[in-house]
Amino acid sequence: MPPAGAAAAFSLVPAREADFERLFEIRLLAMRPSLERIGRFNPERARARFRASFRPEHTRLILDPAGQLIGCVAFGPQDGALLLEHFYLVPQAQGRGVGGAILRQLLGEANESAKPIRLDVLRGSDARRFYERHGFVETHRDEFDLYLERLPESA
Repeated sequence: MPPAGAAAAFSLVPAREADFERLFEIRLLAMRPSLERIGRFNPERARARFRASFRPEHTRLILDPAGQLIGCVAFGPQDGALLLEHFYLVPQAQGRGVGGAILRQLLGEANESAKPIRLDVLRGSDARRFYERHGFVETHRDEFDLYLERLPESA
């Protein structure tokens, strides 16, 4: 891995249904600290939630330059927008520029399609600041989540 702050190389490849278990493990690694902070860490509930929303046809594996799986991101159509979900990196890949580089690529795709991007983050999660730095704004909230949106930039 490159030093912290250096933009890391990565590749995105299509996921398959068979990737569910290893992506679920990455989700647990990435989400556990935030969920524990609010007293909501429950592996069984996390599995059920991930299973219910896992769309392999819209999910991409994130691979490092050596071809090792370091994360995933789901990005696909929903209700006239693009839904960004399941954007997880293993802890050792976080803070190294990979997430920002991937998000910039997805923003470009959204701009080309002229569709807004919607997502939700856990209340109190550091992810909120990450997305706000990339132009997302809060649209509403519920007991546990904040809902954010970014409108496409005009060409």
